[in-house]
Amino acid sequence: MRIAWPDRTRRPSAGRVLAVASILPALIVAGWLLAALPLLLLGWYQPVPALVLGVVVIGLLCRFAVRGPLKVVEATGRQVGAVVAVAVGSGVFNAITHTEQLIVRRDPATYAQYAIWLARHGSLPIIPQMEAFGGPDPALRFDSIGFYPADGAVVPQFMPGPPLLFAAGDWLGGLGAMLLTPAVLGALAVLTLAGVVGRLAGGRWAPVAALAFAVSLPILYTSRTTFSEIPSLVLLFGGLALVHDALAREDRSRGWAAALGGLVFGLAVLVRIDGLRDVLPVLAFAGALIAWRRLGRPQGALGLPLLAGLATGAGLGLLAAYVLARPYLSYLSKSVNPLLAICAAVLLITLAGTLAAPRLARIRLPRWLPDVGAALVVLIVAGLAVRPWLQTVRRVATTPEDRLTSEFIRQTQKANGLPVDGTRLYSELSLHWVSWYVGIPAIVLATLAAAVLVRRLLRNGSPAEWLLPLAVIGWTTVTTLLRPEITPDHPWAARRLVPVVIPGMILLAVWGLEWVRTRAPMRGYGRWIGVVGALLILVPPAITSIGTAFSPVERGERAAVEAMCAKIPPNASVLIIERVTANRFTQVVRGMCDRPTAQLVVVGKNTAKEEDVRRLIDRVRAVGRVPVVLAAEEGQVAPYGPKTQVMALRSRQDERSLVDAPNGTWGFGISVWMAVA
Repeated sequence: MRIAWPDRTRRPSAGRVLAVASILPALIVAGWLLAALPLLLLGWYQPVPALVLGVVVIGLLCRFAVRGPLKVVEATGRQVGAVVAVAVGSGVFNAITHTEQLIVRRDPATYAQYAIWLARHGSLPIIPQMEAFGGPDPALRFDSIGFYPADGAVVPQFMPGPPLLFAAGDWLGGLGAMLLTPAVLGALAVLTLAGVVGRLAGGRWAPVAALAFAVSLPILYTSRTTFSEIPSLVLLFGGLALVHDALAREDRSRGWAAALGGLVFGLAVLVRIDGLRDVLPVLAFAGALIAWRRLGRPQGALGLPLLAGLATGAGLGLLAAYVLARPYLSYLSKSVNPLLAICAAVLLITLAGTLAAPRLARIRLPRWLPDVGAALVVLIVAGLAVRPWLQTVRRVATTPEDRLTSEFIRQTQKANGLPVDGTRLYSELSLHWVSWYVGIPAIVLATLAAAVLVRRLLRNGSPAEWLLPLAVIGWTTVTTLLRPEITPDHPWAARRLVPVVIPGMILLAVWGLEWVRTRAPMRGYGRWIGVVGALLILVPPAITSIGTAFSPVERGERAAVEAMCAKIPPNASVLIIERVTANRFTQVVRGMCDRPTAQLVVVGKNTAKEEDVRRLIDRVRAVGRVPVVLAAEEGQVAPYGPKTQVMALRSRQDERSLVDAPNGTWGFGISVWMAVA
């Protein structure tokens, strides 16, 4: 694909290079998802059709994105080179230290197994092959942790967006390439954020922001393994860049650019169901643009295209959720249903505001409102800072999932030497989490920037280009910090901060630093303030990260699983008779070893009833297959035939810290024994 630069008479400037390069990641991710989702829904997600359609869709999106005059980022060649160097360095470093989370213990392995199934089968749901066990039996279960039962089949947890991306990596270079795909996406995220910073805070701060972002522990953490947060970040901040460029245009192409920005925003729902919350400000902003059109403002013409793109992208995400992840939605109904109600309320309020725009425009805001708005920003941040002394967030377990979480928290508290209380959620520490990963100076500068920008917007409506970024960052940051809704051990809980909170804080911090710096030159301190401020933004996250940055975790899982698969007979039907092994390996054996696999129902103890196991062994023999029994201990498989230890993994895992920043790793071991009956 040939990109047509706005000015064909000379080579593109450094600013144009950064402007285009920083929107390409979002266009590539969005284009691939747009091509892949219909193929998956049709059951045709295979390399050749996906590659052909993906290249075409990505090419069209890039064509529309650069059609007409493009907003130029004010940046020098050195600044752009520094940004690219940070992005490439980030990708290489995270590729070297990547993880191998394939055994299903937490979400990354679920995403990995989801992607492996898509790469090798190209369709959903997962067919459990009941006939390999002699048909249905009340003692058989084909679901496991992360994989729900659905109408006689199995449906993976989570939205399909990230696995569609990771599966493409598997096609390009096998399992090893799939495990490196997160590092590539992390490098693209660095480039995306740098482009937004260059647009809103100036090119001089793009390298600083890129480096501060790249060394932050949650970014390292989610760029090394198969999480959904980094693709979500690429779409959300890519959408900010695209809408910013659309607002800066004055030709007919700006409508296409706005629609494309809305589409990229909306596709964040296909990556994470939480994307519905993150894009709510975009819905309100589109309504504001439509209202401006009624008032005769030229930028108002972008409202309908932006809304159409947003509705299309979010609609595809909701369609995928309903068709491919309905059990997951049911599981999340307590949070998804209120979120859908909030979306409906925002839509109604936006519609009412649009209809009443002429009357609202005649209302004069009180002179004190800008100052109150700025003070409110400071008070919200201060309230989050002192929250641990005013509130202890708890949740009483009422569901089986809540009870599992409560027990996990109790075990983690014991390991951390804390008072044991399984109802604690530690959500009151959420702003303190942010201070671990970006530093207190960055929070102070970001708060100052938000207060100044809110005051300016309420006073005279400028700078207008900050309205949408401030709304997205402010809304998502406050709602995330109030209710993180995640198991509170770190670095695990830090993933909640990745899509918006950490990049948003860094963006606001460098803008705030520039605001301070520009008020000091008359005293001769502007340059020194910039240097010292940059160090204050860069050093704290680096100090936090240094404890684990060079410590790969979950290594050896790929080799261990492949060795286990090699020891299972090719015509085996695998019965997993112990609860923990079943949760961890049912989909691993089914997807990676390509053997029909089921777990047996466990009642009251760790293993299934012997009479159930022997009955199912006979049924497997009767259909001409080899019965294989798996469990965690030698004694659990010994009654059923010659026994062999097929896995004895010893590796390192992430620390589980509840009240302090993580600074190390923990050891763990996994044992699997096999009996060929």
